[in-house]
Amino acid sequence: MRPHVELVDERDLIWHPGEFEHAEGNARQRNLSYDEEDGSASLKVRFTTDWSRPAGLHHAATEWYVLSGRVTIGGTALGAEGFWMAPAGVLTPAITVEAGTEILLFREYGDWRFEPADTDREGLRPDQELTVLQTSRMPWIDVRDGSPMRFDLGGTPVPGLYIKMLHRDEKTGFYSRLIKAKPGWREEPLAHHPCTEEAYCLDGAFDYNYGKMWPGTYFWRPALIRHGDFTADADKGCTWIVRSDSDLVDWYTTDARVVMEGRPTNWGPEHPHSVPPRFVEPVRSRSVGPWEDPSRQ
Repeated sequence: MRPHVELVDERDLIWHPGEFEHAEGNARQRNLSYDEEDGSASLKVRFTTDWSRPAGLHHAATEWYVLSGRVTIGGTALGAEGFWMAPAGVLTPAITVEAGTEILLFREYGDWRFEPADTDREGLRPDQELTVLQTSRMPWIDVRDGSPMRFDLGGTPVPGLYIKMLHRDEKTGFYSRLIKAKPGWREEPLAHHPCTEEAYCLDGAFDYNYGKMWPGTYFWRPALIRHGDFTADADKGCTWIVRSDSDLVDWYTTDARVVMEGRPTNWGPEHPHSVPPRFVEPVRSRSVGPWEDPSRQ
């Protein structure tokens, strides 16, 4: 099981050696979230030299989203906003990467193991296949045009959101997509979902109950965690890559309140160095201020 990560700036994470088998070249990775039970992971990867790997099979469903640089998979060259996805056991063509390229790498239901091969593994579902996209050439789809996105309490698509669907498993509903919110977009009710959800902010910003997202910030959220009251940046809106392990359903909560009541004993106004308690602080990040409460310094 992955731990709940909300909210972290990837710049606050250390670099590790890249987890690649049978490859030539060097890479480093930042672990945005990591499942220590089965090896599933979401990673920011930087290729520090030219890099290559032969065709073969991943043990995990694997996705790359190109943030910058150049990746060539088979005969297709992908620049920034390029994307490819290979289900476990589906043949991934030979790959070359230019030095300095940065990607997001997502691994599901398996670890980094990779076997050189020239055919798919036997026994795969017939609909499992490699996906390769240059998403910068894809149109944004308004959610009102029937896209699988958020709906308000009356079942109407929430206006101001646009998507590019990158991949969706027809059997499980597991998807990856780009989402863009128009400047000033707002959604007020708290929501929770019967599925996991993760996101990495690519551009712009938005505020919500756990803090503020800006480019490079990330969360991985288990099912049933309430979150919301979203407001996108008034000038740039927000664009992020979002993934979920099934079709996303919004269960809303209106008029939500969290109340802590009681009588302070050894803290409060008469104790100038004390501070009130907090309910939750899932991740402490240097990017959002001092790690220690400033009132204690």
